[in-house]
Amino acid sequence: MADFKYKGKTLEELKGMDLKEFIELVPFRQKRSLKKGFTESQKKLLKKIDLALEGKYKKPVKTHCRDMLVLPKMVGLTIYIHKGNSFEAIKIQPEMIGLRFGQLTLTRKRVEHSAPGVGATRSSAAMSTR
Repeated sequence: MADFKYKGKTLEELKGMDLKEFIELVPFRQKRSLKKGFTESQKKLLKKIDLALEGKYKKPVKTHCRDMLVLPKMVGLTIYIHKGNSFEAIKIQPEMIGLRFGQLTLTRKRVEHSAPGVGATRSSAAMSTR
């Protein structure tokens, strides 16, 4: 199995970088978001993540903050991301660096129709007898 690299840097190098160095590696959209700074909810989430990494935060890390970017220090953590009606546990992998939490858990289900509804056309009425 090949070692993980992001833009030529290993995971250990990424974790050792400060935020300003990491900003230079990510694509423009993420770079712009990080340069603006973190929102209050993102700062609160980062504090929880730091406490979880130190072992001081015993509860699972849950968040509604779907616009947060996956940073290298989050790799290995399990974060519960809200998806509208429940929280979905996502284990952060190295390949997820630079993605947003909203991209990792989908909010919409696939539509599954059972049978034609009332008032459907005559051709579809024949389908319900099968």
